[in-house]
Amino acid sequence: MGNSTHKLEIFRGLVKFKSNQSKIWAVLFFLSVVTIIEVALGIVKPEVLIVNSFLSMKLINWIFIILTIVKAYYIMWDFMHMRDEVRGLQASVIITLSFLIAYLAFILLVEGNYIFDVFYEGFVSWNF
Repeated sequence: MGNSTHKLEIFRGLVKFKSNQSKIWAVLFFLSVVTIIEVALGIVKPEVLIVNSFLSMKLINWIFIILTIVKAYYIMWDFMHMRDEVRGLQASVIITLSFLIAYLAFILLVEGNYIFDVFYEGFVSWNF
């Protein structure tokens, strides 16, 4: 570890705590609020988020992806203690995961679009 003590702050130093236990509860509360928002949007499904799209995907799907990335970031950053590591390790983990997540999203969107076209239009350019 880069430092022998844990940093008692979240949101890049915006909120500071006196003990590690209170910080863990605050992060847990934040992650719970984000999860409740995701579940509420999944149940309610506001019409404006389903009808409108951005980059060929519904807005509600973009919101789910962004909220999931935010949760994954805080789980890694606080619960896996990545914030206490040296900058080199932080950068190597974050850059690698960012690339792999972007690559996975690209592959899933391209292949999903192709399969949708096959079922919708009945055209097969290659046999899968």
